[in-house]
Amino acid sequence: MDRDAYLLVNPSAGGGRAARVLPHVEAELARLGIVSRTATTRSLEHAVELAREGAASGEAVVTLSGDGLIGAVVGALREVPGALLGVLPGGRGNDLARVLGIPPEPVPACAVLVAGEVRDLDIGEVDGRSFIGIASLGFDSVANELANDAPSWLGAQAYTYAALRALLGWKPATFTVEAGDGTHTVRGWSVAAANSKAYGGGMFVAPDAELDDGLLDLVLSSESSKLKFLRVLPKVFKGEHVHESNVSVFRAESVRISADRPFTVYADGDPIGELPVTIRAVPRALKVLCPRSS
Repeated sequence: MDRDAYLLVNPSAGGGRAARVLPHVEAELARLGIVSRTATTRSLEHAVELAREGAASGEAVVTLSGDGLIGAVVGALREVPGALLGVLPGGRGNDLARVLGIPPEPVPACAVLVAGEVRDLDIGEVDGRSFIGIASLGFDSVANELANDAPSWLGAQAYTYAALRALLGWKPATFTVEAGDGTHTVRGWSVAAANSKAYGGGMFVAPDAELDDGLLDLVLSSESSKLKFLRVLPKVFKGEHVHESNVSVFRAESVRISADRPFTVYADGDPIGELPVTIRAVPRALKVLCPRSS
C-alpha cells in the first residue's frame, strides 16, 4: 500500500471483538511499516463522515468491523476519486472478507494491506443508498431483525438462530420482481439481489455472483413447506440450495421489487429501504485492497 491508513473501528462489532484486537492490529500495522491513525465510530453516519474525510486526505480507509460498517462507507468512498478501501474482519459475519479471500483473523489480514492488489469492485444501490454484499427482503427481513437483536455471544451463529426463530411465525408473501427480461411474480420466502456471493456469516445465497461483473444475481425462493426449509437450510452454506426446484436465479443490471405486504430491505446486515424499491448494480465503483491472485 503506497499511502497511509485511516483505521475506522466499530468498538461494538463482533460483540466487542474489534475493540479487543485493536491494540494488536495497531502494533501489526506499525510492524509492517504502515503509518496509520485510528478513529472510533459512534454510528454508521459518523463512519460515513470519517471515511469521506480520510479518503479526501489521500489515506486508505481501512475498516476493522463487520460488513455493516463497510456497506455504510462505500457510498462515501465512491464519491472521492481514487479512494481506496482496506478490510480487516472484526465483526460477526465478515462475508466480504470471506468472499475476497482475506484471512479471517484481523492481525494476519493486515498483510493484505501491504502485499495485496487493488481491484475495482461493483457496489449495489437501493434507491440510491449503497451496499457491498446482498440486499434481501421477505423472510430475510424478519431474520435480519432478529439477528441484530441476538445475544453477542452467538457470534456468526446468530444468523442461523435468527432464521430458525423467524421460521416459527412466517407466512408466505407474494413478490413482484421487474427486471430487464420482464416481470417475475413469486409467492414464497424471499428475494435477494446479490452483488456478492455470501451473507449471514457464510451463507452462500448467490454462489455464482461476481463482485466485478456489473450485474446483480437475483435469487427468488418460492413457497415450500417449513420442513423442506429446514432440510435445505444447511445447503445454503455451500450454495447448493440453488439446485432446489423452488429456487430460481437470474441476472440483471437493475430490478424493481414490490410485495403484497410491507417489508424492510436489509443489506450488509442493516436496514436500507422499504418496499417498493429499485436495486441496481454500480459497476467498478470502488477500489479495494484484495489478496493477490495466485
